[in-house]
Amino acid sequence: MARIHSVLWIGSADGLAASALPEAPHFDVVWERDADAVRSKPLSSYDGIVLEARDAAWAETALDALGRADERPPVWVRLARGARDAASALRARGADDVLERVTPELLAERLDERRPRESAASRLVGTSTAMQQLLANAVRAARSHANVLVTGETGTGKELLARTVHERSLRRSGRFVGVNCAAVPDTLLESELQGHVRGAFTGAERDRRGLFEEADGGTLFLDEVAETSPAFQAKLLRVLQERSVRPVGGNRERRVDVRVVAATHRNLAREVAAGRFREDLYYRLAVLTLPIPPLRERVEDLRPLALHFLTLHGRLEGKPGCRLSEEALALLEAHAWPGNVRELENTLHQALAWAEPGATIGRAELADRLAPALAPVDRALEQASPHEPLRTTVARVEAWLLRRALEAESGCRAATARRLGLTREGLYKKMKRLGVE
Repeated sequence: MARIHSVLWIGSADGLAASALPEAPHFDVVWERDADAVRSKPLSSYDGIVLEARDAAWAETALDALGRADERPPVWVRLARGARDAASALRARGADDVLERVTPELLAERLDERRPRESAASRLVGTSTAMQQLLANAVRAARSHANVLVTGETGTGKELLARTVHERSLRRSGRFVGVNCAAVPDTLLESELQGHVRGAFTGAERDRRGLFEEADGGTLFLDEVAETSPAFQAKLLRVLQERSVRPVGGNRERRVDVRVVAATHRNLAREVAAGRFREDLYYRLAVLTLPIPPLRERVEDLRPLALHFLTLHGRLEGKPGCRLSEEALALLEAHAWPGNVRELENTLHQALAWAEPGATIGRAELADRLAPALAPVDRALEQASPHEPLRTTVARVEAWLLRRALEAESGCRAATARRLGLTREGLYKKMKRLGVE
């Protein structure tokens, strides 16, 4: 059954949006003429409040009458004229958003956005020193208003980290709006971000707000920003400098208050040196940087991540209680994971699809893509006697992993420790215990 939204509508009830709400089956609307009339009402019993304002001054008075923002549900101001000009002042008074139109669909979307969700930070699983330091830095970055650049290989979780910064910031009551710059042609990306006016180009049948305006008061996430052209980079730089947008085909500037979190899998400093990325834009975006290490450099996060994905997808697939055998875990740790966390998640999801509820997943259930990593595990099993304890066999595979990491780092123990997500002392203890020279 669809959820019924309880809405308190204050002000004139003669607008199109207002008259449409009573006909919407999933709304329970209570009408009041002015905010003074609801001072004694238990505002927390409503999912949201709409102020249908005659003008900005009326809206400011009504917001003051409603009291503190943390003691009432979210408030949206409907202001038919001058909404953009008054938006900043009304948000400062406690409005969650200022809209020119309020439709049942839009209001339902905004109310659903307010429902409690699993935080992005809770999905950034990792016990390694590198991951814990990254999360601590993300919290520090969230306290600032500066733009943030998130770097990391494909599949490391750059958008999750960007969402974490937003959720921990002072802008968390605003919207998190994202766009994959690599997926939108440059010819459309400007319109996507800055909006357009009716008739600006073929197919522009109405005015459209861009994502900068949609994210006003919140965070705009620009994924794969390095894939844009120099011409577009110049336009993006101008928006960041002027803090205003000009819709395609329009002649009026619109002020925006947006924090930008950009992400890329490329080394932007090298892209700048090669002339493929504007240096001035780089410094605008990379005020604060958050580099995410690849999964192969934090092997100790594999087990907690694997357990997290087994629980997550086990619940979604209706297969709770599944476990990984020690042999399967050793195989996961032997793989290089070029696709990082995303590849690990897909691998375990695929394994769960074939498993029975409560089953122990072994090497036979893991994806064929892990086959190259099986050879050292097979050798370890072949060398094991029939009565050898499991921990001895696992230790043999672990020793192979250590030797492989040392070889990859030319014997440098400090670099090997970083690659494996260990402290130097932890690496030395493992080497001594496993007899690795």
